Amino acid sequence: MAEINMTNYKPFVTEGTRTLKVATVRKNGRPHIAPVWFVLDGDTLVFATSENSVKGKNLERDPTVCLLVEDERPPYGYALIDGHATVSPNREDLLDWNTRLAARYVGREQAAAFGRRNTTDDTILVRITPEKVTGYDNIIE
Repeated sequence: MAEINMTNYKPFVTEGTRTLKVATVRKNGRPHIAPVWFVLDGDTLVFATSENSVKGKNLERDPTVCLLVEDERPPYGYALIDGHATVSPNREDLLDWNTRLAARYVGREQAAAFGRRNTTDDTILVRITPEKVTGYDNIIE
């Protein structure tokens, strides 16, 4: 069993097309969780969402997040990431980022079309700076 931490989480989270489950805090204190497409940019996890979505509104108000990336195939594994979100609306390079995100999940052939589809006037780019990473790869021995 391999422990995942701040020094070795990148290969695990970037393998294949694993989705990122993003947990945010609602105004009333209740948690909200949603799956998103993501890419790693250096040490930062990047995804896009609508500023009008529940997670978008939550992140604008409270940038505290907990993220989960899991390998749902035996022998299983996961990385749990506590972090801080920075939200950037109306970026000139938002289409480029959405195209990169799409390339990971739908392939390069369809990336441009999905990038355009996912880039709207209310789209925001979210960057997560990890503060703590825990988890395990290959849980079953």
